[in-house]
Amino acid sequence: MSVPLLKIGVVLSTMAMITNWMSQTLPSIVGLNATTLNVAPPGVPDRSTGVLPANPEDSWQVYSSAQDSEGRCVCTVVAPQQTMCSRDARTRQLRQLLEKVQNMTQSIQSLDQRTQKDLQYVQRMEVQLRGLETKFRQVEENHKQNFAKQFKAIKARMEELRPMIPVLEEYKADAKMVMQFKEEVKNLTSVLNELQEEMGTYDYEELHSRVSSLEERLRACMQKLACGKLTGISDPITIKTSGSRYGSWMTDPVASDGDTRVWYMDGYHNNRFVREYKSMEDFMTTDNFTSHRLPHPWSGTGQVVYNGSIYFNKFQSHTIIKFDFKTASISKTSQLDYAGFNNRYHYSWGGHSDIDLMVDEGGLWAIYATNQNAGNIVISKLNPNTLQIIKSWNTNHPKRSAGEAFMICGTLYVTNGYSGGTKVYYAFSTNSSTYEYIDIPFQNKYSHISMLDYNPRDRALYAWNNGHQVLYNVTLFHVIRSEEL
Repeated sequence: MSVPLLKIGVVLSTMAMITNWMSQTLPSIVGLNATTLNVAPPGVPDRSTGVLPANPEDSWQVYSSAQDSEGRCVCTVVAPQQTMCSRDARTRQLRQLLEKVQNMTQSIQSLDQRTQKDLQYVQRMEVQLRGLETKFRQVEENHKQNFAKQFKAIKARMEELRPMIPVLEEYKADAKMVMQFKEEVKNLTSVLNELQEEMGTYDYEELHSRVSSLEERLRACMQKLACGKLTGISDPITIKTSGSRYGSWMTDPVASDGDTRVWYMDGYHNNRFVREYKSMEDFMTTDNFTSHRLPHPWSGTGQVVYNGSIYFNKFQSHTIIKFDFKTASISKTSQLDYAGFNNRYHYSWGGHSDIDLMVDEGGLWAIYATNQNAGNIVISKLNPNTLQIIKSWNTNHPKRSAGEAFMICGTLYVTNGYSGGTKVYYAFSTNSSTYEYIDIPFQNKYSHISMLDYNPRDRALYAWNNGHQVLYNVTLFHVIRSEEL
């Protein structure tokens, strides 16, 4: 850019010098120097004044001036000599000067054309440079944005992994303990082999005691492996599409291995009929089912089948009913004192979901809210036989703000909503009486969840999602503490 701009500056400076030279030199060449004539005005005495040029022969000469009777000025003037020589010289000089001016004009035009081309080149370069500058700025901004996004994603991932550090530390200890078990089993095996060869060498009672102790410790270890902290929920698996927008379905978490019956309850109030399907296959094809009529309509979708009986909340009351399917009769009723009902403290989707019954590895639970706890969730552990409250925990989470909830290993997990984007974001542990805010993604495939319960036998969440019966697998981190064995 600097060379074309320098050329433009040189051209403008040259044109200014030529103009200045012509304005000063041209008049003197062609004889246009000014001559001043002083003439006396009317009524002023005649003072003849002659202003003579430096060369009298080259200009007009005034010899005298006077005033006539009418007041007019009368001057005596002698015209300059008009010699051909002087005229030819001046003509020749003028012609030479015109030729020079014409040459300079052509040079200036040529220079102007080149300057115009350079100016156009500079303008094009300026546009290109501005475009490159804009592109560089965009690249820089995009790089900053991408870097910020990557940094944010890495930071979020690190925040997700940070809670795993103490869990991994626990796993190290667990692995060490399992190795100890392995060594003990190996030693016992060696002793038994030697015992077969030399019968009576070792004390049988002592050996039996060691085997029994190891068996109990292994059994306790397996029980501990059944529990853990929720860390992930799988994508939904749609089992069936049936019923209304609201309802519940479940299997018995303590049924025998061959018992795969499915229980199905459509609606959230004014209904008494429960369908019993012989297997999951029958449920998927809507075949081979039995209909049970309950003595009272249920309220909400918080029913649960546990050890051959169904537990449900009687409509428009805080009464819990245990109904035995074998005898087709009520085996026990009880009231949850101070529990809200009849849509007073429901989940955020409504539906008379004031009292939610659920089962986990520890047994039967009731989730509800009371005025005494300012409408926040209350967790109560129930005796499945008497329906009496064993122990209760008051949380700080409003019941009406919860989308749904479920229990896993004594911890209540709460979702942030029931429609659209949903996640598990609150957890209250009854083991430590503490809570924490978490962030576990949860795909709400059909946009309206009205029932969500955990089944410890299947290690799965059962959900009723806008007329779809859905399953979610869960991921648990199992922590085994050696002092608990």
